[in-house]
Order: sequence, then structure tokens, then C-alpha cells
Amino acid sequence: MLIIGERINSTRKSIDRAVRAKDVDFIRKEALNQVNAGAHMLDVNCGTLDAQEEPATMEWLVKTVQEIAGVPLCIDSANYKALAAGLSVHRGKAMINSISGETERYKKVLPLVKEYRASVVALCMDDRGIPANINQALEVGVKLVNNLLEAGIPVDDIYFDPLVRSVATNPETVVETLRLMEEMSSRFSGLHFVSGLSNVSFGLPERRHLNRAYVVLSMASGLDAVIVDPMDSTLMALVYATEALLNKDRFCMQYIRCYQQGKLKKVE
Repeated sequence: MLIIGERINSTRKSIDRAVRAKDVDFIRKEALNQVNAGAHMLDVNCGTLDAQEEPATMEWLVKTVQEIAGVPLCIDSANYKALAAGLSVHRGKAMINSISGETERYKKVLPLVKEYRASVVALCMDDRGIPANINQALEVGVKLVNNLLEAGIPVDDIYFDPLVRSVATNPETVVETLRLMEEMSSRFSGLHFVSGLSNVSFGLPERRHLNRAYVVLSMASGLDAVIVDPMDSTLMALVYATEALLNKDRFCMQYIRCYQQGKLKKVE
């Protein structure tokens, strides 16, 4: 399970302030805390800045985080110039968040994926927006992944995001998302699946319970990467436990190691 830490995102007020002030110490503390909590990769997003400022700020953010964290980054922006700026200074293999079936975004982001040999989050949407049902989602997803493969992107570099919506307003969304991942997995051997957790619980109280349940359900249907707050120790423990139960952690070695490291929160 690839754990992508989500906390360095300027939609969080504290991060927005730190990014605008170029507060190196604050950003580095956020990065280290996530890595120490189990993140394998960190998402970096400064999209609240003006479009003209964002590229230079993204370059600063990538350098600042990588100098201390020692892990690859998921460079997250709707601004392709900001993506390019971050990729230009990234050390090692980056992930781009994201490409989609939207004509303009696909045309602008694909050259960056190829030039930097990055892995990429592939959002299940096109010029019509987020698909209205499972059949349309499957059509959009198959076309997008086929296009990426035909463009020479290795399947191992594609992280398909089924774009789960809030269960509060779309009661069928999780069931359809699980079906979509299973269908896409049967068509594309080696395809990865990634999901952010915030959408599924939007508008509901005590959101972390829903987020945690969604991760466990999704892992059973093929999810192998998640954009998440690794500081949620209960969620992280559930990820380790689910990997063991799904035979993705042979003889529970990772689970035991996490216990020895004190990463499994004791439940009364």
C-alpha cells in the first residue's frame, strides 16, 4: 500500500500561511511528521496562490520538502506550469496529480508525464465532468487508460482514481467505485488504484469513521495507494491489518514490525 501524505496542501489555512511566508521550518516539520508516521510519498499543493505565483512557489515547496523528507513527491496542481516547475527540480521519480480525459488537461499534462518519466494519477472524468453512473465511468476509464498506454506510459506508472463522491449525496457511490476498480483491474493487469478520502465523507459528522471504513473496503477491491493523513494512527493501523488479512503482508511481518515500532494504537 502506497501511503501518500496529504497534509502539505494550501487549502489548509496553516499551510497557506506557511507557504506564503516561505516558512521553511513549519513546512519541514509537516513533512517529517508524515514520513515518521509512515508516509512513503508526500503530496505537495499550493493551488490557493495566484496562478502567476504558483509555479515559482511550487518549485520552492518541492525543494524545501525534499531537502528534509527524503521521499518522492506527488506534485499536485491544476496549473500545468506549476507541475512543470515542480518536476524540474524534483529528485528521483515523481508522481503527477493529475491527468484526466478532459481534452485540454490531457494535452498539457501528457508531455510532462513523458518528459519526466513520472507516474501519474489518472482521474476518471472527461469533458462531460465526473461520470453519472458505473457504465459511463467504465467507458471514461477504459478510454483514458488505453490512451495513456498507447502514448507509451507504462501501466505500472498509472494510478487510476475512480473519483468517489460523498456518500451523503450519492448513496451508491462507494458500491459503484468498488465495482469500477474491479472491472478496470480485470481489463488492465498491473494498473494501480489510488483514492483520496476527503470526498467520501463530505458533509457528514465524525468523518474519520467513514474514511477508515472506505479504505478497508477499497483495499479488498484493489486499492493499492491512498492520499491520506498518516497522522491518523487508527487509519494507518487498519491499513496494516488489512494488508495482513489480504495476504499482501506475508506472515504479517510488516504488521509485527509496526507493533514493535509502536505504530499500532492500543485499543481498549
